Amino acid sequence: MAIPLPDDFPFRPDQPFTRVQAREAGVPDWRLHQLVKQHVLRRPVRNVYVAASAADSLDLRCRVLGLVVPADGFVCDLTAAWLHSGEKALAPGDHEKVPPISFFRPSGGHRLRNDLTRSGERHVEPHELMEVNGLVVTTPLRTALDGGRLQRTADLRLWQMACMLATGTFTHDRLCGEVARLKGRRGVVLQRELLPRVDAGLASFGEAALLNRWCDAGLPPPETQVEITRDDGSSYFLDLGLPDERFAAEYDGRAWHSSDAQRSHDRERREWIRHHRSWRIGEFTEANTFGQHQNAERLLREAWAEHRGVRYF
Repeated sequence: MAIPLPDDFPFRPDQPFTRVQAREAGVPDWRLHQLVKQHVLRRPVRNVYVAASAADSLDLRCRVLGLVVPADGFVCDLTAAWLHSGEKALAPGDHEKVPPISFFRPSGGHRLRNDLTRSGERHVEPHELMEVNGLVVTTPLRTALDGGRLQRTADLRLWQMACMLATGTFTHDRLCGEVARLKGRRGVVLQRELLPRVDAGLASFGEAALLNRWCDAGLPPPETQVEITRDDGSSYFLDLGLPDERFAAEYDGRAWHSSDAQRSHDRERREWIRHHRSWRIGEFTEANTFGQHQNAERLLREAWAEHRGVRYF
């Protein structure tokens, strides 16, 4: 639970403010740093602060960016994804790193040179921009097209496309059609390979990464959020699975699967599905899903081969 702001703090809990505004109000840099460390304040973007207790919302994200972005360009890339979908769009830990804002001007403008932004010029069509609470930002579709090409890893590319698809503002077929016209652009070869995997049902970055491992292991394309109906009519859900084969995999990230209560619930849920519905369920963590020594592909390949030899009906 977030710690409330001190009673004498010069800004309201729901009011974002800049470092300069804090100084003018009598709050020195050392105090800001202290309050961030104590989880009283958080920094959604560089040099902008808000109470940690402030509920995330589209309005708040717009007000945060409105404090620092100029009026003659557009928000794009990861910052646009964050604006459209919130912290869900970020990889684990990215909200703690406070990456620079991605802000570009249309071709023919000038590059911004400061430590707050990743900037430059980029060609966009008018229909690829939209206004959100006074900010000009790339549409979810254009944000998906850019993120699917320009993010630094295949996992981030897949996740950004999936997050934008989940906004419900465009279809998977539309995304595929738009990518087809980007032939020859940087990063589009890998983007085309990832397109069949883009699924709005992916609920976390870890699930997107696990889906990449699953597909790279050569397994059949899975469904996401597979529903398992219980005898009392309630349901359990599995991250990735093949219902006809009763074969599934789940990603246990630290955010939702680390406490004793969470682990106990996971264990009871999976044991019930295994015992009453005869599913085989692989469990994967950050350690075996990410990094040079990830072994999720091998484990999935081996489990699938073994499972195909012992079919459950």
